[in-house]
Amino acid sequence: MDVRAILANYDNFKAQQLKNRFLKHNDVVSLLEKLPSTFEVQKLGNSFEGKRINAVKWGKGKIKILLWSQMHGDEATGTMALFDLFNFLQRDTALAQQCQLYIIPLLNPDGAERFTRRNAQQIDINRDFLQCLTPEAQILKAYRNKINPDFCFTLHDQITLWSVTGSLKPATLSFLSPAIDHQLSTNPIREKAMLVIADMFETLSPIIPGCIGLFDDEYEPRAFGDNFQKLGTSTILIEAGGLKKDPEKQEIRKFYFAAMLKGIMSIATKSYLKKNTSHYFAIPKNNKQIFHILIHGLVMDGIKTSIGINYDEYPTHDGMRTEKIYSIQDIGDLSFCDAYETFSSSNFISNGVIIFNQNAHFELFDESEMILCFQNGKLF
Repeated sequence: MDVRAILANYDNFKAQQLKNRFLKHNDVVSLLEKLPSTFEVQKLGNSFEGKRINAVKWGKGKIKILLWSQMHGDEATGTMALFDLFNFLQRDTALAQQCQLYIIPLLNPDGAERFTRRNAQQIDINRDFLQCLTPEAQILKAYRNKINPDFCFTLHDQITLWSVTGSLKPATLSFLSPAIDHQLSTNPIREKAMLVIADMFETLSPIIPGCIGLFDDEYEPRAFGDNFQKLGTSTILIEAGGLKKDPEKQEIRKFYFAAMLKGIMSIATKSYLKKNTSHYFAIPKNNKQIFHILIHGLVMDGIKTSIGINYDEYPTHDGMRTEKIYSIQDIGDLSFCDAYETFSSSNFISNGVIIFNQNAHFELFDESEMILCFQNGKLF
């Protein structure tokens, strides 16, 4: 299957009901109820607040692949892409004979309801592998032990301020074969995940050039990906980052879907065996050389300098949107950086006080034209 050709027809199988990051448990349940009988939907248990957590099984092949999304409630791109994948798989027959997919869409429904990272107990599920204090962690751990998959995909979103070394572009997608120890050792299990990622990168990189990086390679002893890898399941992490003019990640989810599909295809056909670990380690690493807003040419204290501004997102009470609060994150030589929005002029003047590490509270003018207006961290 040609991934580029599949993406050309993406709108034909995109789950149109999911339009933004703020999907809820009821949205997922409604879509699961509409799946055809080739998808087996099973209840695995309940969240802390009693919401049903479901798994979907598809395919009859020998290779078992486990995927789960949204263990962090505010990381919804993987969930959206999974429902795109469900629609695509209804048109496919070859993969069904090669592999079995076991999929948990929305592991943390209580967090999704609030649009927060943590669950209703205020615990990060992905830091709960060892103690399993949360019912969601217990469910995921037990399900993995029951099916004993050959591979798994842990599906996440990262902050939009990660960029790709060498391109200065946002890290729209990031991949990782999680570490198995503090020494970042490589064993045959981890190596297989690296080879699949190398195959994914080779296919996706020409489609979104300069926008794919390797996620931070640091061992986290409490995380599921690191521990599943240690237990013998080759584990692939996918992170959705940022893309200009795509705040709700509706374009990113297309590439996310393509990355998942390519990974599954690579495993099913064993094309990853044609790669080697040097291809994996050649993928550029993530860095942080990007801002949400970058201003060049503003005179402060008698010198012409640059200002880097970022926002933090805070969910509203109903969990249906976020409020952005902007702060001054750097002042000085930022010529090596890029941004989602860049403003540059030799005629900039400001009205207000610009203070490092404080909320943005100033107006920016290009001669007499107002360019930006911040009040107590809010952009107007």
